Amino acid sequence: MIVITGSAGFIGSCLVSKFNSEGVTNLILVDDFSVHEKQANYNVKTFYQKIERKHFIEWLDTNYNIVTDIIHIGARTDTTEKDINVLNELNLNYTKAIWEICSKHNVSLIYASSAATYGLGEHGYDDDESKIPLLKPLNLYGESKNDFDKWALKQKNTPPHWQGLKFFNVYGPNEYHKGRMASVIFHAFHQIKDNGKVKLFRSHNPDYADGGQLRDFVYVKDVVDVIWFLYSTKIKNGIYNLGSGKARTFLDLAEATFKALNIEPIVEFIDTPIDIRGKYQYFTEANMNKLVNAGYSKKFTSLEEGVNDYVTNYLLKNNYM
Repeated sequence: MIVITGSAGFIGSCLVSKFNSEGVTNLILVDDFSVHEKQANYNVKTFYQKIERKHFIEWLDTNYNIVTDIIHIGARTDTTEKDINVLNELNLNYTKAIWEICSKHNVSLIYASSAATYGLGEHGYDDDESKIPLLKPLNLYGESKNDFDKWALKQKNTPPHWQGLKFFNVYGPNEYHKGRMASVIFHAFHQIKDNGKVKLFRSHNPDYADGGQLRDFVYVKDVVDVIWFLYSTKIKNGIYNLGSGKARTFLDLAEATFKALNIEPIVEFIDTPIDIRGKYQYFTEANMNKLVNAGYSKKFTSLEEGVNDYVTNYLLKNNYM
């Protein structure tokens, strides 16, 4: 059996689709299934069993013998979360408990870290594990992810195969339920449909033009392809970046969304809120050499290709992956 946590959420549900498309149905889905808005993410998937998140550790402690792999995507992903106790419970201690059971009973583990661990990028965006203790995340969410990465690297007892994945700016189908935490593409689409224009943050850094702020946007279909590769190949243990490897501007993103809708671009710039202005990232770009050198050779989807697929095949039709 293969466990996928966060399986009712955005990336997790797309991962279930990927496994189903590869003919894998011996899946155990873990999440908080009481959230009605997430039901469409999994109600047509094929799987063996659903387990509520709050019961999973207890279940795993006695049913580890039927589990070969755990892909731990579930987390508190709100980057504005101020309650450190919530983040410690869901992002740090919960993951430690999974790790320890996997280590004790030889269960392979893939878990979600985050590019939020890189902070302002003072030490670059290389997945060099020696730099992880030096990183300074900009929010408590990033700290919770970095705290686990640091803890994992210190462990002598580990799962037989394990990888942590630093997700960059993931976008794509099945994020309908995420509200303000959904991708910029999702919000741009709805702004255009509602008002015919997109609002972007003005640059407050003289090195960047308005809309010229750069992010590594990665399509969720690429993300699940990488996870499938890790599951099926079992590469060297460690922490890996998972982005497209190519930074693109927010203006590129907005223009790609307009083009997918066949609408002339109208972009309005607004001030970045004061409370986040000092912690605003003007550039992120994943160095993907480590994953490529480990054998991953599939080409990543360009921003234009990904946005067009997402808009035309999912957002306009309200479809799910």
